[in-house]
Amino acid sequence: MKNRVPVLCASPVIVGLLAAVVACDARPKTATEPVAARSHSGAALAVLDLSKGVPEKETPSILDVSHRGTFDELVRVIDGLSRDPNTGGVFVRFGGTSFGIARAMEIGEGLEVLRKANKPVICHAEELTNSTFYAAARGCSKIILSPAGELETIGLAAQLIYAHKLLAEELRLSVDILQVGKFKGAEEPLTRDGPSDEARASLQGVLVDLRARWREGIAAGRGHDEAADAVEDGPYSAGRAKEVGLIDEIAYLDEAREEARKEAGALHDDVRFGGGNDESGAADEIGDMVRLLAGEKGGGAPVALVRATGSISMASSGGMFGGSSGITAKELERTLARLEKDDDVRAVVLRIDSPGGSALASDLIWHRLMKLREKKPLVVSVGDMAASGGYYMACTGTVIFAEPTSIVGSIGVVGGKVAAEHTLEMIGVHAETFAANTKNPNAAARAAYLSPLIAWDDDTRTRVFQTMTSIYDLFLARIAEGRKTTADKIAPNAEGRIFSGTEGKARGLVDELGGLGAAIARARVLANLPADARVEAIAPSRNVLESLGAAGSSDSDGEESASATAPLGREVPRLVELVVQAAPDVGPFLQSLLPLASGEHALTAVPFALVVR
Repeated sequence: MKNRVPVLCASPVIVGLLAAVVACDARPKTATEPVAARSHSGAALAVLDLSKGVPEKETPSILDVSHRGTFDELVRVIDGLSRDPNTGGVFVRFGGTSFGIARAMEIGEGLEVLRKANKPVICHAEELTNSTFYAAARGCSKIILSPAGELETIGLAAQLIYAHKLLAEELRLSVDILQVGKFKGAEEPLTRDGPSDEARASLQGVLVDLRARWREGIAAGRGHDEAADAVEDGPYSAGRAKEVGLIDEIAYLDEAREEARKEAGALHDDVRFGGGNDESGAADEIGDMVRLLAGEKGGGAPVALVRATGSISMASSGGMFGGSSGITAKELERTLARLEKDDDVRAVVLRIDSPGGSALASDLIWHRLMKLREKKPLVVSVGDMAASGGYYMACTGTVIFAEPTSIVGSIGVVGGKVAAEHTLEMIGVHAETFAANTKNPNAAARAAYLSPLIAWDDDTRTRVFQTMTSIYDLFLARIAEGRKTTADKIAPNAEGRIFSGTEGKARGLVDELGGLGAAIARARVLANLPADARVEAIAPSRNVLESLGAAGSSDSDGEESASATAPLGREVPRLVELVVQAAPDVGPFLQSLLPLASGEHALTAVPFALVVR
């Protein structure tokens, strides 16, 4: 998703002896075909779930049950919806995915046809990039962003790496590369320390043209020319994005979908592309069967115990068996949604031992926990630590229990990146950034702000700090709402301070001192249950592939997830895994910082490891 040069149409940066190649995938429009009419009872809300990506083709699976749809299928679906009288409106879920500019343009154009046919097109995202925002701006009647989401429209740029000095002077290698055509430029990363005039003109010309088309489409879609200027000045927090008129509303996914139903006058949802209902905890029949065969029990016990242990992330970083060693928003949200709807479950005990992690994931989990608390008692039991993002979750409790020696608080935001610009120069490797906006001298630094190849300039550092401050303010507001107080009263206990359970109780961050047993006993009382009411530990809700240990990156063409494409996003989790094996006590701390490797720069994580023996 991130952690690659934020170019509108770029392949991943390849760090090594070869250049980072920037290539746009020019392709003719897919011929659209009518979708077979479906029988409906009343008006429907058509759901297009693009959150798992829109690949040109899917990677074959051993278990052929994970088909989520390809680009040509999406084009045909959108075309069919324009002629479907039973479709009252369309809900598009972008999630945090990204895809190439050619596809973004065609998707935007298709959605625009629906919008102009008086079918409301409501779009929601956790994060929007240069390309996905183009599709949304062009085709959506209303763009809605999650409260802790981000609009990463930062302009267009490309980077190429030149290693001639390393090869010829440091390693004493003979480099003999030939090319036909002075604009080809293929040999330059190996034979030069910077681009030739011809290569620069060729790449710059493409970027300038793409930038013009990108800005024009966004300005036309949003209905005002100011959008074309604002779109290159990100990244934006959700609040700031709304202020400058790039999005329309701020809301969570379930709230946005409900609004879409109302605007469409829909009596039911009709998932036409993608998973559609994954986030709602809807039953996966095959997954349920696999879990049953694996010995995982369903609901039934009146008190459910949910474990939230480890670092917090949007999705699992995978591994040999695709499992997760921490808390992922996707899994935990699904589990909580299932418990919220399960009438057999009268109360939930959330056992937390976490140093935090992703700010976005923490906020999404907070929202789902608050919805659960509206329906039934939610008792939080803090283990060794509920710090930063861990306390973000804990504050939702009807009652919060902690041991006197538990660690709570750390209400603050940390973030940033590590750039290898000077290190590469020392070994004879030069990275050149080409900006599409040739008139702004700072455009290159802004457009490539996620790149590990260059450091932030002062303007970019200021903008990133502004988005982090926005997350901090949201963090305070969420705790205030969870604790039924005001942000002003939480503020003296914030700014990253940590407290023991005893001090946390004195400051109103904890309600009761006690362990898991005390928390379970209180849950029984709050739910009017007998003192011996059964308690059942709930396993994470996973889809069929996750249940079989085959979960991995959700993208199919290598574009939707930086962890599958960018060298940093791919290698850092593996290095962390090795360190954790050698020093398991620091594991949760290191893993809580992993979202930085996937491009997130605002974390609600404890910035140090604290182990008490």
